Amino acid sequence: MNGKLTYNKRMFKKEKSSTGFTLIELLVVITIIGILSTTVLVSLGGARSKARDATRKSDIRNMTLAMELDYSDDDKYSRYTTEEWTTDQKIPKGTGTYMDPYPVDPQGGAYGWLENNVASATLCTDQLYCVYATLEEQKNGKAQWFAGSAKGTRQLEYDPGDAGNGENAGKCPCW
Repeated sequence: MNGKLTYNKRMFKKEKSSTGFTLIELLVVITIIGILSTTVLVSLGGARSKARDATRKSDIRNMTLAMELDYSDDDKYSRYTTEEWTTDQKIPKGTGTYMDPYPVDPQGGAYGWLENNVASATLCTDQLYCVYATLEEQKNGKAQWFAGSAKGTRQLEYDPGDAGNGENAGKCPCW
């Protein structure tokens, strides 16, 4: 060597690494994940409404049980007007021995109640009552209700709150 430093141009070139992903590959993967997650969320919508309906049915059954326990105390049910049902929120009325407070609809608001006071136009007396919920589930495109009364609980294809009309004419609407 003659004291000169020699260098090769290849010494200073960076070689491209073959590891990692390109921007296009990452965008494709993110798009696929987005499409899959959207599909899953849409399919869960029906499960949520079924879960809310199951909660409604359970709540109505529990309120029916509390009303029957109230009846066993003095052979009559607590009397509620529609306004008292939404404000008192206790079974029996005033004390709440069996349910305090009673549950509310999963989407907010009180469950339906038909007045069972003496002057009631529904023909429900202190020997009858009707508590009900409107279900999200439809049968053959028609709305459904779930109701509880002195006769138990069941699903209805008519609105118990529509007292005096159609199937409900002349009777306490919860059958």
